[in-house]
Amino acid sequence: MKLESFWQATAPAFSGAASDPLPSQADVVVIGGGFTGVSAALSLARSGLSVVLLESGEVMSQASSRNGGHCNTGVAHNFAALVASQGLEQASRFYRAFDDAVSYVEQLVRDERIDCDFRLCGKLKLASKATHLAGLREAAELMRRTVDPEIELLDKAAVRQEIGSDDFHGGLLQKRGGQMHMGKFGVGLANAAARSGAKIYPHHPVTRLERLSGYQHRVHTDQGVILADKVLMATGCSNVGPFPWFQRRIVPVGSFIVVTETLDEDLLRRVLPHDRTYVTSLNIGNYFRSTADRRLVFGGRARFAVSNPTSDSRSGEILRRAMTQMFPQLSNTSLAYCWGGMVDMTADRLPHAGEQDGLFYSLGYSGHGTQMSVWMGRVMADLLAEKQTENPWQRASWPALPGYHGKPWFLPLAGLYYKAKDRLS
Repeated sequence: MKLESFWQATAPAFSGAASDPLPSQADVVVIGGGFTGVSAALSLARSGLSVVLLESGEVMSQASSRNGGHCNTGVAHNFAALVASQGLEQASRFYRAFDDAVSYVEQLVRDERIDCDFRLCGKLKLASKATHLAGLREAAELMRRTVDPEIELLDKAAVRQEIGSDDFHGGLLQKRGGQMHMGKFGVGLANAAARSGAKIYPHHPVTRLERLSGYQHRVHTDQGVILADKVLMATGCSNVGPFPWFQRRIVPVGSFIVVTETLDEDLLRRVLPHDRTYVTSLNIGNYFRSTADRRLVFGGRARFAVSNPTSDSRSGEILRRAMTQMFPQLSNTSLAYCWGGMVDMTADRLPHAGEQDGLFYSLGYSGHGTQMSVWMGRVMADLLAEKQTENPWQRASWPALPGYHGKPWFLPLAGLYYKAKDRLS
């Protein structure tokens, strides 16, 4: 079992890195070489602006290529709960933003001819307990009336036809869910940005941001300084670098994934007859899907811990047990890959985007960033290019988390809390 991301290990190398020295000036400097940053760089370059992207490591080396590979409609919340907290109008706006994001990813794959195994297959949220089915029913009825007339509520028998497991009591089927190979998509998107004129600099960590006036900043790296008329923060967890304001508002939470060896075609068909993306209803639950070469990708919040080789390996064993408990037919299946990644979690589990002290930002996707990060890259690029002002994730304020300064000391306590909620739910 290799302790590395399957998406990164099986993707082509990025070939569009800038070879010339860092320029002295740019219209926009983008900090972060994941989906948000690269998507923004692509749109900015096509708007005729000079854009420089700075990435501390390799392009697409963090959350964008370390996730479960789902590209789904729908926010992290139960829709009925989101309506209760945000109101129907705002909740519907958020939901439609995710739907638009899936469509945008689909469009980019088609227009840029990115070979990444993209397909729309539907997302099934599985009721892990009988008591969870009432909440899914409430959400389905509300969503059918307001934002998604095609949504379906499945009973236990129907779910048993969907997946080869007896663990679930029903499910919520959203037809617009999709999946793709994250590494291939990310590299394809980055190459498209470079072809369009964006200058992309891997291994250029930002060491200091010096605000001059308005939106203008002097951006310091360990390999030079660049003057930017505007700066876009697209740094995910933001837990490394001179970004204290963001570090007080985003909690990096580990999420862990295993990938099996290639499965026999008949075995995979018995496990996932309809071959969708799947997520369970527990707070500490699981998400899974297949790959184009017939592997099972199985992930979850196995441990409330940061990702490192030791933590990833321990989490892999937890995920192996969960996978074989759910699918006993995989008990003799070997795992080929295991890795972890850091989710940029916010207190309300919703993205935040806007401007703070002259810095533009789009962050905090809270585990649902595959499609939204790509779409928000374009949205923020249009804002920076002064093409539009619409931003679904602009809020009046983004308060800091009390007592938090960037080190998630409370993660073990959070894990105990959510485990208790799952037991009592």
